[in-house]
Amino acid sequence: MGRSKLFAICQISAVSLAAITAIVGLSLYAQDTRTVKEPVIPPACIILKSTLTTAAAISGELETRASKAGSGQASLDTARIQQGMDHCDKGQAVELAFDGSNDAFLTGPIFLRPGVTLVVDKGVTLYGTRNPEYYAVKPGTCGIVSGDSSNGCKPLITVKSATGSGIMGDGTIDGQGGARLIVDGIVSSRSWWDLAEDARDTGKLRDDAPRQQVPRMINTDLTDDFTLYRITLKNSPNFHVAFHRGDGLTVWGIKIDTPKTARNTDGIDPAQSSNITITHSWIRDGDDNIAIKAGEGSTTNMTVSHNHFYWGHGMSIGSETTGGVSGIRVEDLSLDGPDNGLRIKSNATRGGLVADVIYEDICIRDSKVPILFDSDYSFPGKSVNQLPVYSGIALRNVRVSGGGKIQFNGFDHAHRIGVTLDGVLALDSPAHYKAQANHSDLTLGPGPVNLVFIGDDSTVNGKELNGVLPGCAAKFVLFP
Repeated sequence: MGRSKLFAICQISAVSLAAITAIVGLSLYAQDTRTVKEPVIPPACIILKSTLTTAAAISGELETRASKAGSGQASLDTARIQQGMDHCDKGQAVELAFDGSNDAFLTGPIFLRPGVTLVVDKGVTLYGTRNPEYYAVKPGTCGIVSGDSSNGCKPLITVKSATGSGIMGDGTIDGQGGARLIVDGIVSSRSWWDLAEDARDTGKLRDDAPRQQVPRMINTDLTDDFTLYRITLKNSPNFHVAFHRGDGLTVWGIKIDTPKTARNTDGIDPAQSSNITITHSWIRDGDDNIAIKAGEGSTTNMTVSHNHFYWGHGMSIGSETTGGVSGIRVEDLSLDGPDNGLRIKSNATRGGLVADVIYEDICIRDSKVPILFDSDYSFPGKSVNQLPVYSGIALRNVRVSGGGKIQFNGFDHAHRIGVTLDGVLALDSPAHYKAQANHSDLTLGPGPVNLVFIGDDSTVNGKELNGVLPGCAAKFVLFP
């Protein structure tokens, strides 16, 4: 790989021309096209009072006793929560409330209904059961590591064709991802997160890509106008929120709080969807804080604003971009100590066009890789049938500190990365960063850029320039 300063002038490929045409067509529709206002918690059609203390809910005794007695989920709160959901009218809520010292609910999988909201009151926690059989799609399919590519577990909360539904309140939903599972009435030695590590270790020895069969926390499909408001989500066994094939997602004032060592616990993953706003929220987890995906269709018109990320894998697009990602606006974001900061990732088996993406007013500190746009991410083999192109991407007023890698890696000469750097500064010293660009076209300015990029087959339009951008001290706040 070349180490000389970039100076080559490259011809624009047919793919790049197509990308530019797409950007012009999309520019009128960038970001969430809805007028998004702070949500309002709807009135309750039923208030369910807790019958459990937190100690009782997390002890495992209820699940152990139920399994031994052959009574299934009878001792859990699943049935009464679901009955409330099934009998509420649209525009109303099922409210989970404390009762004296009782402040917890314990549930297996539940299903939201169209127009109905689940409200968890302040001081109340809804815990997901630790018994894999309660989640199993078929007997024995959940709580294991297998080569089956499909998920053998139902989500904790399924939102299927439930337009207008939501989850709100100042309480908590806890998936108990790190607690030991209860199998056949016996407390196992493994947790949901242990299974994720088992899958990783097994995959080193096998070619059939084993995966952990564990539940997601909230999984939506074919649902429009879904809302998450003020709720805290903790310790999901897998993804916390997956929004799939929907038009209209509002996430406002939520907290996602899961250890950085919990593998595959993405925060929010919008996929094949449009008109999305994620705002005024705090996210730390064991994988992508947000991951925008487009494996089976496009994802477009998304606003990510006024958020704080902590540990995790950052603000990501991909790795599935086959259907195209466009019209994305990320603004006023702090990333404090993530493994990755701003990341776009795909490869030749799942790549597509990523265009019209703007990052503005971003502060990143103490990240190993503050910025990485990589079109050869985890390349799985020789197939090159879905080639990635990133074009029309802008970084404006992006400030980094703490050193690390800043890299733009296009796939090849014809499938490039086109990025404008309009105010990108290392606030400490540019010497602390490895800045590299391959198969890329960079435009610098008019804002200052004090990084010098090296690499192969790339162009630079403009010059490096020292300057001043607003400081980041006020951006970094403690996780609430």
